[in-house]
Amino acid sequence: MKKLIFLLLFSLFFSLIKAQNNDQENTIPTPNYRAAAKYSPTNLAKLVHSTSVRPHWLKNGNRFWYQYKTTEGSKYYIVDADKRSKKELFDNEKMAKWLTEITKDPYDAKHLPKFNFEFVKNETAIRFYVTSTEKVDEVKDEEDKVSKDTDSTKTKKKGKTKKAKKVNKVYHFEYRLGSNGLTVISNKKKDKESWKKWANIAPDSSVVLFSKHHNLYWMDKDNFLKAVKNEKDSTIVENQWTTDGEEHYGYGGSSRGENNETKLKNKDKRKYVRGVWSHDSKKFVFQRTDSRHIKDLWVINTTSSKRPTLETYKYHMPGEDEYYKTELHVFDIPSKSSIQVQLDTVKQQSVQVYREPRKKSSYDDDFTPSLLLSKKGKIYYSTISRDRKKLDICVADIQTGETKVLIEERFNTYIESRPLVLINNETEMLHWAERSGWAHYYLYDTEGNLKNAVTSGSYHVECAIGVDDKSRTLYFTAHGIPKDQDPYYEHLYKINLNGSGLQALNSGDFNTSTSMADSNAYFVSNYSRVNTVPQSELRSSSGKLIMELEEADLSQLMATGYQFPETFKMKADDGITDIYGVMYKPFDFDETKKYPLLEYVYPGPQTEAVNKSFSVRMDRLDRMAQLGFIVVTMGNRGGHPDRSKWYHNYGYGNLRDYGLADKRHVAEQLADKHNFIDIEKVGIYGHSGGGFMSTAAMLVYPEFFKAAVSSAGNHDNNIYNSWWSETHHGVQEEMDDDGNVKYKYLIDNNQSLAKNLKGNLMLITGDVDNNVHPGGTIRMANELIKANKRFDFMLMPGQRHSFGNMTEYSFWLRADYFSKHLLGVEATEIDITEINRDRPKTKS
Repeated sequence: MKKLIFLLLFSLFFSLIKAQNNDQENTIPTPNYRAAAKYSPTNLAKLVHSTSVRPHWLKNGNRFWYQYKTTEGSKYYIVDADKRSKKELFDNEKMAKWLTEITKDPYDAKHLPKFNFEFVKNETAIRFYVTSTEKVDEVKDEEDKVSKDTDSTKTKKKGKTKKAKKVNKVYHFEYRLGSNGLTVISNKKKDKESWKKWANIAPDSSVVLFSKHHNLYWMDKDNFLKAVKNEKDSTIVENQWTTDGEEHYGYGGSSRGENNETKLKNKDKRKYVRGVWSHDSKKFVFQRTDSRHIKDLWVINTTSSKRPTLETYKYHMPGEDEYYKTELHVFDIPSKSSIQVQLDTVKQQSVQVYREPRKKSSYDDDFTPSLLLSKKGKIYYSTISRDRKKLDICVADIQTGETKVLIEERFNTYIESRPLVLINNETEMLHWAERSGWAHYYLYDTEGNLKNAVTSGSYHVECAIGVDDKSRTLYFTAHGIPKDQDPYYEHLYKINLNGSGLQALNSGDFNTSTSMADSNAYFVSNYSRVNTVPQSELRSSSGKLIMELEEADLSQLMATGYQFPETFKMKADDGITDIYGVMYKPFDFDETKKYPLLEYVYPGPQTEAVNKSFSVRMDRLDRMAQLGFIVVTMGNRGGHPDRSKWYHNYGYGNLRDYGLADKRHVAEQLADKHNFIDIEKVGIYGHSGGGFMSTAAMLVYPEFFKAAVSSAGNHDNNIYNSWWSETHHGVQEEMDDDGNVKYKYLIDNNQSLAKNLKGNLMLITGDVDNNVHPGGTIRMANELIKANKRFDFMLMPGQRHSFGNMTEYSFWLRADYFSKHLLGVEATEIDITEINRDRPKTKS
């Protein structure tokens, strides 16, 4: 009897255990690869088209044109803000008819070719090119003819004339706005514009500067026009200006990105020289940098050609005593002489020359030379010390090079800046600074005397958009003025230069991006949140709504089952600071299931990986969630610059660990609030700084984070670029007994904690990443091997920092990894079906 009772009890216990296991299994999501594949970048491009209005402002009046694409095709509009009118630039039906009749190729209103318009005849007409399918004999352009006629090294062969090559016929059209037809201007194909790679054209087009063999060269307009037709024309007269240029201490002609083969191939080519012109075209200001003493870094591309190629470049690492040396040269065009601005070349510092903001109406011009901020013979520039704690705003006389310090900024962490703004006929200037702990504008006279703070308060001013001298009004963008909404949302404001009359011009609980007319009279405002349909409108400088422009067509996206993500606000690890984030759920979400939590991270400090507007870029967020995860992105103390200086600089001196406590603490709060989050299964992933942070999380909190995929991470900031590392972590200036300044840089790296790894870690890097060198990932792998840890490592052959054409492959590496280690399902098929499924098998 006892034996029977024991067997019954044992059977009951076994049944309960089995039922409990079944219940647990039923709560675990099944990886949904098909859903994730549905939202690939390729597929999304078919579902979502335009989401914002990008105005092409015209020069006459307050007018602009724009293209907007929906599921009904593209339409083109022209808007006259003064007249409150919006019209189609042309009738799509008629345009399709005209193109069909002339080219003999079929078109319809929904499937017009992609246009690249040029406005002509005082903006009363547009011109554009269309290539037809008709084959015609190729007409050799001037370049081919001249190159053959002037090449005396080749012997002409007698015999039959070579048969003309067949090419597609080209039509160059003109359409007069409001007319009833197209005019064919010619059938000549559009001229090559290879000159844009090397020609720096003076504002008055009288002279062109370029770099060759590390020296400065010039040519006059007539010879430049020859080069436009044929760069190899042997009759072109080039004039060498400087003779002391050499590699890494020259006048333009950067070779960054070139390898040992392309560098040799391009050594005799004309190259671009960056610089700033005076408004009268008589002066050219060039910043010459001496980096000869900076050590080299290398990457090797083993897949580029028959032989692996070597790319060698200068790369300054934190703490190295050597530094870039900068000179400011002023070249006088009429006399072909030059002087130098009086800089302290002993100080280790960076120099920035201030430029006049580009007019919006010039964005579509053939060339837009950079112009000095001043029109009155002055060069305004800034210098910032190597440790970024000392910023000077300076002015130099363009004739003599004599210089004067106007404004000094000093701070104990690091100083950031915005371009100087000259106003009131160059008698006053607006200077952006964070001296109060918040970013604001200050009004100075041009002698450097402070007049007053223009903006003030607990909010962050982003940048000046425009100034109305007559009404003494500043237009600017800012974050955090409305206290009842996400402080990251950007809005446009205006304020009087005496600090009064602050007014929001596009208020609302949205994030906005704006484009203001050169006149400052009107602006286009694009607005949305992550969970709203993007909309676009036109407003006046008073904030008055002029007209609604567009609402994005998300109909096809919604038809797939897409759902907007959810925003949240939690507390940081200090229990005080607000942290803002976004949660992405599977579209087949089931609240009875327990979902692993994935955190997509980027630590900052220059930004945070948290969308504030609707974005069609879902590869790292919405798409990952479809596999069967809750995906979250959130800020962290020390992250984004658009809040207080305290928030932004929180990680100064602790660049590895500063954001990790907030990531863990917010995840725990989310799990407390939502029963569907499995806090025992937390994964983390990121790219670049996010690759660094995700690995650090695994090593600093090994009991909490269970899996990570870290791509292109700067795991060892000792070998990352000095600007990012020394700025955001800090570098100490120390003087030795002989009075020489040395620089001390100490930072924690990931590999020092390799012994802490307990979870599953995948490291990925591109082998020709010349931004975050693959050495950082390899050093991490090296220490993990030494610590006898199992981990996964993937090298992306021939790929730069962003992985290029292997981005989709990297997505499925990440999907497989988290599916295996957090959902318990391993992908074992050799083929990645989700990539192959959408690719037509048209080639053997």
